[in-house]
Amino acid sequence: MSQPASLTRLLWTQWVLYALGLLTTVLTWAREDDLVRAWAEGRADLRRTLATGGLEAIRSGGIAPPAFVPVAVVLFVVLASLVWVLLAFVRVGYGWARLTITGVLVFMAVATVAGIRTSPPSLFVALAAVSFLVELVMLAFLWHRDTSAHVRGTWQPSGADAPTTV
Repeated sequence: MSQPASLTRLLWTQWVLYALGLLTTVLTWAREDDLVRAWAEGRADLRRTLATGGLEAIRSGGIAPPAFVPVAVVLFVVLASLVWVLLAFVRVGYGWARLTITGVLVFMAVATVAGIRTSPPSLFVALAAVSFLVELVMLAFLWHRDTSAHVRGTWQPSGADAPTTV
């Protein structure tokens, strides 16, 4: 079955988003101390504790730092699985799946912006910015006119998309 180039590009862009999500998840584990430090610095009630006792004082204090790693792992697995399944439905022409992916991508974009606003380490800000751009590219391919025609069942291959016969 042939499909429009916009749909093929959407599926490839999905892999870029997965790679960014996996990289972010691994870095969350590897750089958890940096995330806890940034979290503590962002709280007026913990800045003094961090300055005088360091991360150990924060971890042993009365306010437990967020569990960054489990949240990152669960978010990655759930969102990657959800997008994977929904894109399978888009490939065969279900319009409701395209609407649902749009909602998921918008949710991810809002969460990305919200994450940047919490002043995480600069590495995470850079990954979030790239992720935001990839989400926008996915939306563009998802709502491209050829993808729309594919979902409606009216897409006809032409030019570079046309199958070749031998």
